[in-house]
Amino acid sequence: MTSKTSTKPSNEHSSRPLLHQNGGEIQRFGTVKQLPLGLSYDARMYSCQRLNQVLADTQILYSLYKKHHWTVRGVTFFQLHQLFDEHAAEQLALVDALAERVQSLGGVAVGDPRHVAELTSVPRPPDGVEEVPAMLARLLKAHESILVDAHDAAARAAELGDDGTNDLLVSQVIRTGEAQVWFLAGHLADTPLIRA
Repeated sequence: MTSKTSTKPSNEHSSRPLLHQNGGEIQRFGTVKQLPLGLSYDARMYSCQRLNQVLADTQILYSLYKKHHWTVRGVTFFQLHQLFDEHAAEQLALVDALAERVQSLGGVAVGDPRHVAELTSVPRPPDGVEEVPAMLARLLKAHESILVDAHDAAARAAELGDDGTNDLLVSQVIRTGEAQVWFLAGHLADTPLIRA
């Protein structure tokens, strides 16, 4: 009696992971794929470039907030510890919104922290702990840099007919940044605590 082996190909799936896969990039950073958005290639390319700059800077601002949240010291510790964490959460939401806008325009959002570090215009803080006024001033400077860039990018996106990018920059990035600046700057006012 001979044994029969099946020569029929198996169409069964396996739960075993297919590890160690390699592949090339399917879309390079700095390019945009065609999508039926009613926007020109030039408008989408411009918006993706500007959004990626704001995105890189916003990711660094988020990281600054978390660093300061962890390392803040002094009599205002509790208030600033909470404020920095709240602001960080708001910046993280902006990171996601900015990245998704880049993707929806057909671009590639900057996501790797090493790539972000290459693109950002926000100066690197010291590795150690700064005094509270220096933390606040550093955050304010980063906010101002992002706000200047966002205002300019929003105006140019509007000129190019990219209302979605304009709306994101104005209604989310700029409004959130302006409110956070107001809260931070209030902590740098030199006013007496208990006596006028």
